[in-house]
Amino acid sequence: MIVGILLAMVLSVDGAKKTFTLVIDAGHGGKDTGACGRQSAEKTLTLRYALAFGRIVEDNCPDVRVVYTRKNDRFLELWQRAEVANSYKADLFVSVHINAMPKGRICRGYQTYTLGRSRRDGNTHGFEENLEVAKRENAVILYEDNYQQHYEGFDPNSPESNILFELVQDKNMEKSIQLAKLMQKNICQATGRLDKGVHQDNLAVLRLTSMPACLMELGYISTPDEEQFLNTERAVRQYTRGFFNAFVAYKNKVQPGIKVPYKPLTEIKDEPAGESGASGTSGATGAFGASGASGANGANGANGTAGESGASGAAENAPSERQKAEAGTAPVFKVQILVSDKKLKATDRQLKGLKDATYYKEGRMYKYTVGASEDYQEIYRLRKSILNKFPEAFIIAFEGDQKVDANAARRKRR
Repeated sequence: MIVGILLAMVLSVDGAKKTFTLVIDAGHGGKDTGACGRQSAEKTLTLRYALAFGRIVEDNCPDVRVVYTRKNDRFLELWQRAEVANSYKADLFVSVHINAMPKGRICRGYQTYTLGRSRRDGNTHGFEENLEVAKRENAVILYEDNYQQHYEGFDPNSPESNILFELVQDKNMEKSIQLAKLMQKNICQATGRLDKGVHQDNLAVLRLTSMPACLMELGYISTPDEEQFLNTERAVRQYTRGFFNAFVAYKNKVQPGIKVPYKPLTEIKDEPAGESGASGTSGATGAFGASGASGANGANGANGTAGESGASGAAENAPSERQKAEAGTAPVFKVQILVSDKKLKATDRQLKGLKDATYYKEGRMYKYTVGASEDYQEIYRLRKSILNKFPEAFIIAFEGDQKVDANAARRKRR
């Protein structure tokens, strides 16, 4: 496992990619509620903020692919969260959390963590606070099966084990600290929260990632007024604005060769955004394998209807009648529901009864979609109507037979 992580690290450093991949992790979920306040649970707030952070980037950064570790209330092991980022060769990993203090103690403010050793500077209170955060965030390991195997016997309850984590490459460490400082500055400015500073600690979800990464503690759910603020729409807007400003500043530093006409924040509107898939595997994998913000890669190969005969060669690469009808200057939106390494019959149970599923082919993979409309809102509603069957479904776009960035295509239709 460690060998794979190191290999991914080497491959990801200084990669000249046209698309910047951002992975956003909503902490906790499912049976792991995280910290709880009087009116809310950490797992609910982290999901709300993670989706808001991703949406503003999707809406305003056409060269950025946003991937979420989870989009609903489900439990993920820490290594699985990191594996999503590693499998996508992400450029940046951000994990969203809400802080808490023991009963009877009051604390307020925003802080950011990067991977590193806890500071042993003689400040007992600071050390204890940092250690409690590390132990609390890593304690989720105890919910996992065979955690000794995945984490090589790591005991989250042992203070001695907290200093044994391996450090990521120096370059990733430097970038992580750059990002954390930008997060502290911009989020505290946008929200008016107390600046609790940048910290380094050995959080497992950061240790297992192979790219620059940070963990955000948005505030204290155990402090009543902070919990109340975190549950407001105003807080979501303010944190989102701060996150976006920090992200753009960071990206412009680490990837200066790409210039993107980001929209001013005053022009940003609250409306549905194109969705991204979460992670990919071989075989039929839900809507995995592509992203709603996936650059201008062409849909390499055939388009067709589920259950078509397996023609090959030029016949398979020829556009279908439906594809010809959709060809034109206006973008056409579709909902991608799953990816398979083989062509499926119309009656295949993996299509879950959807009769109008079609596919396009990228490389050796068949990517199945439903719907086709120039009206983004129509496809957005279609996606929502099938989420119970395909929770990872997301929106893609075509111009003629060319797959294009869904968010950019949507802006053309405004």
